[in-house]
Amino acid sequence: MAFARVNGVVLHYEVRGQAERPVIAFANSLGTDFRIWNEVALRLEGDFRLVLYDKRGHGLSEATPQPYAMTDHVQDLAALLDHLGIKAAAMVGLSVGGMIAQGLAALRPDLVRALVLCDTAHKIGNEELWNGRIKTANESGIASMADGIMQRWFTPAYRTPENPDYIGYLAMLTRTSPEGYAGTCAALRDADLTESTRALKVPTLCVVGDQDGSTPPDLVREMADLIQGARFEIIEDAGHLPCIEQPARTAELIRSFVTQVE
Repeated sequence: MAFARVNGVVLHYEVRGQAERPVIAFANSLGTDFRIWNEVALRLEGDFRLVLYDKRGHGLSEATPQPYAMTDHVQDLAALLDHLGIKAAAMVGLSVGGMIAQGLAALRPDLVRALVLCDTAHKIGNEELWNGRIKTANESGIASMADGIMQRWFTPAYRTPENPDYIGYLAMLTRTSPEGYAGTCAALRDADLTESTRALKVPTLCVVGDQDGSTPPDLVREMADLIQGARFEIIEDAGHLPCIEQPARTAELIRSFVTQVE
């Protein structure tokens, strides 16, 4: 395990692959840690240098007091990449991680060679939704919301008690720090990246699971339409986390796109 204090917070991270390879950095979704990328990373680490990390308030990273701003998460990632001496990376972000990736490309374009935006958007949800999530997380705990969240995350075929992986990812969600979860909900509530994303001039691939209940394909396509030249792909038989349900297809799309950019 590796930890670094950057931008006033301790982040847990891992670097895989050979130093001379092109770099891909990954940002994970709300209520998860970087283990959601494991099956994708296994397919890529032979050809790329991979940077994975737990964002503020998630996994083994420090949960600072809520609320958070999206700029906190963006600056955390920028500081981590600077700490690691990464000059430029293809940035892969899922859900809120995709918003962090968009924010990084706007704030520090020098660090972003390409974007892969997975199951995300320029704006996700509304004030009422996120205030409700914050209130529930703080007062009743994340477990009280878990059934609804898992319905949006995974397809019915995956979401069964007989599937041990499903039970494991349910545990990942419910063991997330309420401070980190609610803090990041506030960041999502207050973030509207429409104009900064419209101004991006970086090669971009947008992907989404065909059964995503959190950021449906039409919303992801709307984001893709904002970015000049962006490519849009739908991954079949996947919900909000295609890196878990369809890791081979997700890795294939990332590999071909990043290789083309490189």
